[in-house]
Amino acid sequence: MPLKDRAAEIAVIGAGPAGLTAAIALAMAGVETIVVGKQIAAEDNRTTALLHSSVVALDTLGVWKLCHVNAAPLRVIRLIDDMGRLLRPAEVQFVAGEIELDSFGHNIENRLLLAALEKRAAALPALTLIRGRVQAIDLGEQNVTARLDNNSTIKVRLAIGADGRDSACRMAAGIEVVRRRYPQTAVTLNIRHARPHCDTSTEFHTEAGPFTLVPLPGQRSSVVFSVGAADASRLDTITQCDLGREIEERSHSILGKIELEPGRAMFPLVLQTASSLCGPRIALVGEAAHVVPPIGAQGLNLGLRDAATISELASEAHHAGSDVGSYEITERYNRIRRADVTSRAALVDLLNRSLLSDFLPWQAARGAGLFLAHRIGPLRRALMREGVMPAASQPRLMRGESL
Repeated sequence: MPLKDRAAEIAVIGAGPAGLTAAIALAMAGVETIVVGKQIAAEDNRTTALLHSSVVALDTLGVWKLCHVNAAPLRVIRLIDDMGRLLRPAEVQFVAGEIELDSFGHNIENRLLLAALEKRAAALPALTLIRGRVQAIDLGEQNVTARLDNNSTIKVRLAIGADGRDSACRMAAGIEVVRRRYPQTAVTLNIRHARPHCDTSTEFHTEAGPFTLVPLPGQRSSVVFSVGAADASRLDTITQCDLGREIEERSHSILGKIELEPGRAMFPLVLQTASSLCGPRIALVGEAAHVVPPIGAQGLNLGLRDAATISELASEAHHAGSDVGSYEITERYNRIRRADVTSRAALVDLLNRSLLSDFLPWQAARGAGLFLAHRIGPLRRALMREGVMPAASQPRLMRGESL
């Protein structure tokens, strides 16, 4: 079929991890799918901590075997109060073995995860990847028509919007967003260090927000931390050597001598949620639906649960001979995902604001929560299970079941 008249049952707009995961799941279920997205920058140095259920989903899709050697297990999570205040809660350690898991998940560089997803996508006959950008989207009663930047068009029954926080799909559907801007900037970079990380992710709670060291293979780690506006301007201009010394100081030298790898990224922190996760023949996944600060590894893991859920619903409709883009399917998706997205966003927002606030009751509540998690085993284990395998949001892929 000529490119100008290309058609399929479903189009995924956006070729990031969430979009490619949805496309692979659909194609493996026999649903003819088109992915439209631009190439991700090769110099992107960010990483993702994939929680256990996300790893299970990627393994079920045949992706994990293509990239697992590039990922580091997260077997222990340490939370350390570094607020410098009079009342300092005890350090809390969460150990995966305590809930009978080998690890809470794995940390992997985004570019290596994407390479594995793209390789798996290329092997599926029902999936077509088009490099480009969507210029316009027309939502009809029976179809969605998307015009690309090369003037070609695609026509589908359902469009899955995985096109980021400025989603064209969301805008075409007229879906509003609720946005909270924080007085913080996130800094991300990767480091090499003298001491082993022992598969332990360490999160310091500071007055500017979390400062987190997350293992990578070998004696390497990714660093994600939040700073105020003045610090952000300063850190953006200092030398690699000076920044390395500052990272070592902020981490209290727990990993010994630090050497920065090339590349650092900075972005303002926002919390953004769509008023609805669906529109007419549109389902939003990933950052098109929600953007959360990099706390607790919630961002992409939420997006992967979105992808698994819409893929499950659409593939069921396809096998039943029903309309994959019907109101019933998209609204059901919205109902299923809304509680998970809303609750996780609220928890991340609460934790972040509790660190920034000088309001004593907030500080006391955060400290009490850490104290209880440290002292009460059943509570700690319940928090761990809910963190890695949310009871109310386990689509089939997250349980290791094919669609």
